[in-house]
Amino acid sequence: MSAAKILPYYTISDWERWEGQWELIEGLPFAMSPAPLPKHQRISGNLYQEFNKALLKCKTCKVFQAIDWIISDDTIIKPDALVVCKEIKYRLDFPPELVIEILSSSTALKDRNNKFRIYEMQKVKYYVIMDPLVNNVEIFVLAGNKYQQTDPATPFNFEFSSGCSAFIDFIKVWE
Repeated sequence: MSAAKILPYYTISDWERWEGQWELIEGLPFAMSPAPLPKHQRISGNLYQEFNKALLKCKTCKVFQAIDWIISDDTIIKPDALVVCKEIKYRLDFPPELVIEILSSSTALKDRNNKFRIYEMQKVKYYVIMDPLVNNVEIFVLAGNKYQQTDPATPFNFEFSSGCSAFIDFIKVWE
């Protein structure tokens, strides 16, 4: 006879009282790593600049770095970068149009599995996974209810529901 495994279960009201940086996925807490390594920070900054430049003329879509996205009472995540095409009143509580995760050894499994499934279920139109170890970009586009990986060609033109678009050359992001 095996003993039942008891896992903790937390909600946003618990999460709001915690110190430090945390994500909450289906009631399970995930401590955010210490500050990302310099290469991760550089890629994140370059991404922000490229998307910001591409969206300058767009009145509705904005790029953000690492903000909390409250999906439900037991799921709060913090993508590395995202594009939102509606007004955020207090916290992001609706799906963004695009999410980017920059992999690290401590987050790759969660980014490729847990978060992939969440972004797909939340109908995030674009999910971009960047691997700084090999300078690789994977772009997933929502087709119906499932992600389809696009041809890995760079640059890529992201088209948003607002009618805005962002033509991004990922080669510039790695520089």
